[in-house]
Amino acid sequence: MDLTLTPEMAAFREEVRAFLAARRDQYEAGAPKDAKAWQARLIEHGYAARTIPRDYGGYGAEPDVLKARIIAEEFIAADAPRGMAGQGISMLVPTLLEVGSEAQKKRWIGPTLRGEIIWCQGYSEPGAGSDLASLQTRAFEDGDDFVISGSKIWTSTAKQAQMMFCLVRTEPQAPKHEGISYVLIPMDTPGIEVRPLKTMTGQAEFNEVFFTDVRVPQSNVVGGRGRGWFVANTTLRHERGMLGDPNATEARLNALIQLMKSETVGGERIIDNPIFRDRLMQLQARVFAMRFNGLRLLTAAASGESPGLAGLVVKLQGCELNHQVAALAIDALGELGILYHDGPHLRAKGNWQRNYMFDLGLIIGGGTAQIQKNIISERGLGMPREPSPAKA
Repeated sequence: MDLTLTPEMAAFREEVRAFLAARRDQYEAGAPKDAKAWQARLIEHGYAARTIPRDYGGYGAEPDVLKARIIAEEFIAADAPRGMAGQGISMLVPTLLEVGSEAQKKRWIGPTLRGEIIWCQGYSEPGAGSDLASLQTRAFEDGDDFVISGSKIWTSTAKQAQMMFCLVRTEPQAPKHEGISYVLIPMDTPGIEVRPLKTMTGQAEFNEVFFTDVRVPQSNVVGGRGRGWFVANTTLRHERGMLGDPNATEARLNALIQLMKSETVGGERIIDNPIFRDRLMQLQARVFAMRFNGLRLLTAAASGESPGLAGLVVKLQGCELNHQVAALAIDALGELGILYHDGPHLRAKGNWQRNYMFDLGLIIGGGTAQIQKNIISERGLGMPREPSPAKA
């Protein structure tokens, strides 16, 4: 496609720049001072939820690859926060747009986009992680309700969430992939217990969630009973895109460049050290490749086509690259890179240290790197599945 900017696109770029310049007092260091108010302004101007219909709380614009790229470039250049993201906005909303009922779209999408509802994802279980379809959380019918019992693990934001989208076995006699339903569960329902799990970051990003006779209306099933595996894979596709967002990686690379310009060793800037500069340039080349792959995804989405292999590489590429960017920052900081708590020498409030540890976990979370490679090889490249071990 022709990426040359027309006069209309040049004017649109100036419009975005003017918007950000007029609101510099509303954000700092890539974070809004009032997240919900910032999100509302972005939706109003079409810089968030841009292509989501107005009937569901979005801006309602037609897909446009160049405008999407211009918005991303200007927000990155201004170190301005993009719209809210996360499991609700980035994963559930597009799932509902694809397979949700009209009532579910109107009930949940708008409040989720505005940041009024925090969602968590109830997928993994102690005995069902990589083999997710082996999940054992079950429901039985009682009138118009399901009564759910079981447990989930590695549930991000469950402690803060008001809602969960959850995989539950509702058809016990069906084959394991066909007996699952995708259910929306209010987290204040009696019978739900949340236990935080502290990770190597020192924070409790994950949780265990226990269900004991939790009653949920059957109308909260998305996509139909027994079709949860199909709906879940729709959500997982959007999760991979969220975890491998090229705009977030490019913003992090820019922060790394600024760090390497400001930090010195022996009076020399880190960025002037040939070894560190070479490592930076290698990462920069990969970030540029990731950006152009993102344009390919935008083009496919705008034309209603499947991105194919381009979409399958996003999670693996993004998570590994984010961790390597953070690793270079840790190395560039030298002895300061081992700091983890408050102190006069801590840089960026410890975000580099936290990202380094958290992104290492994300290479596993959301589908391990090994699973992602299997997906790429089998679904993207058409390679045969690995043979199962012979039975004795």
